[in-house]
Amino acid sequence: MRVVIAEDNVLLSTGLELLLGRAGFQIAAVAQDADGFLAAVREHRPDVTIVDVRLPPTFRDEGIRAALQARREHPGLPVLVLSQYVEQQYAAELLATAGGGVGYLLKDRVSRVDGFVDALRRVADGGSAMDPEVIAQLVQRAGDPLAALTPREREVLGLMAQGLDNTAIGARLVITDNAVHKHIGNIFAKLGLAVTDSGHRRVLAVLAYLNAAGR
Repeated sequence: MRVVIAEDNVLLSTGLELLLGRAGFQIAAVAQDADGFLAAVREHRPDVTIVDVRLPPTFRDEGIRAALQARREHPGLPVLVLSQYVEQQYAAELLATAGGGVGYLLKDRVSRVDGFVDALRRVADGGSAMDPEVIAQLVQRAGDPLAALTPREREVLGLMAQGLDNTAIGARLVITDNAVHKHIGNIFAKLGLAVTDSGHRRVLAVLAYLNAAGR
């Protein structure tokens, strides 16, 4: 599994190379800025990428903007953002892009090497890996995300929060799978998420529900 890393901290990037090499990953390239990252993605077409939010020259949001650009050029490119910061605007945009795995982990909160490796594999396989703190900030940014939902959509979202899949939700509410899918699509759209039934959007929708329920 080929990886392209965008990280300007030499000690951290070297550590990631050693760690991932021992875990069976092939490091295709390590870039220290956004342009280098985009060039490496175009050249190597990696299976997954690791990107810091803040890269030279301004150390603001070059990294995550480069990740978005890479996914526009290569739809479905798996991206794991690994940073000390939550860049809310671009994080929400990254999550809303359709297809491919997406993750956002905070460096200071990665406490286990095997957990990080598992998260990277999950993203590479098309899944999601989201730090709860990142999701909490995105949900808070949205204000009251459930205000626009109909009673039936709130009911469907509540069952999603209980861990039920689409088939189980349909059986509980005595509605068809198509109806469930339509309700979930409406929920994603009203919460500002892409209209698709992919895992990380489902997680964000459930967390929005739980956050509202705890107010």
